[in-house]
Amino acid sequence: MKNRLCLLFVFLCCSIFAFGEGKKQQYDVAAYIWPAYHDEPRFKEINIFPEGKGEWEAIYKAKPKFEGHRQPRVPLWGYLDEADPKVQEKKIDTALEYGVNTFIFDWYWYDDKPFLERVLNEGFLKARNNEKMKFYLMWANHTQTGYLDPNEPDKSKVFWKGEVNFDIFDRFTDHVIKDYFMKPNYYRIDGMPVFAIYELSTFINGLGGMEEAKKALDHFRKKCVKAGLKGVHLQAILWHALPSTLSGVPGDKLDTQDNTVKYLGFNSLTNYQWVHFVSINQDYASWGEKAVSKYKEFSESFSIPYFPHVSIDWDNNPRFPGGPQPAVSNVTPQKFEKFLYKAKEFVDKHPDQTPLVTINAWNEWGEGSYLEPDTEFKYGFLEAVKKVFK
Repeated sequence: MKNRLCLLFVFLCCSIFAFGEGKKQQYDVAAYIWPAYHDEPRFKEINIFPEGKGEWEAIYKAKPKFEGHRQPRVPLWGYLDEADPKVQEKKIDTALEYGVNTFIFDWYWYDDKPFLERVLNEGFLKARNNEKMKFYLMWANHTQTGYLDPNEPDKSKVFWKGEVNFDIFDRFTDHVIKDYFMKPNYYRIDGMPVFAIYELSTFINGLGGMEEAKKALDHFRKKCVKAGLKGVHLQAILWHALPSTLSGVPGDKLDTQDNTVKYLGFNSLTNYQWVHFVSINQDYASWGEKAVSKYKEFSESFSIPYFPHVSIDWDNNPRFPGGPQPAVSNVTPQKFEKFLYKAKEFVDKHPDQTPLVTINAWNEWGEGSYLEPDTEFKYGFLEAVKKVFK
């Protein structure tokens, strides 16, 4: 009798374990984080957001510019300070509940010092539950312009240049390796920490050309190995800022973006926003159909894996003081859900790749693209993620 009871106990334990494993989420759903909703000290250098609320100031002051314009967008949770670890705890718990298990932080380095790092350093990494959530960095290395200033009509005005030289790149990658890559919850593919670069053209120009850019990335890889890592998984953001080149491909007559990523040794591609390759001023349904139809082309045009991307919306009018800017119309969680299924279908058809999907975004309120609940759709976009991926 005692032996039978022991066997029954073992069977029940194994069954519970198997059931738990069966429920484990099979997809990595990664949402971009725009870390601008807090009192960033460097906002004072460029004289924007004087009330100390960060870009929330542009969000709650936004006005509708045409009939039916969904402005202002009002966050259901209120205008929270995202550099507060308690706020990040709420975001982490909510994201995980609805199936978002990775945050991609937009990460900046201007004039050889950080910009908008407080949300990551003081908020996310000090949240008591932060190790439940994977994260990685996308180096947003674009030139910072008047685009960010809701009161500046001249959007070409330059605050900080995006290009960096080898010495600056070498210094900040030391910081990235030491302070982020070594974290147990830093997102890895094939055991390597993932580091995405937004504008490869800007990176190449800053380094002084393709050969110099390759040397810098090779050095970055070596530093990662020396630090005890398997290397670094470099991810390129796919849009027109990913240049074509013949460099490093002797005898090749084709001028392709694939040559660039092969020469520089990138490991994967994804997108940041559909607006980068599909025109706006159209219904969300048609906008999304045109975007997801590119998945096959992106996958077949490159010799490295492409991870599918889904955008939620596009309306950057809060950042413009003048007349209406082009925007996507008729966005709903139901339409968004349809495109999530398209991304999931792509992942399922590529079982040899990491099951990663990227979403713009968790909180791009200034561009109208956010998973966070608002007063109109409540948790609708998060419910769509949960239905498809969890």
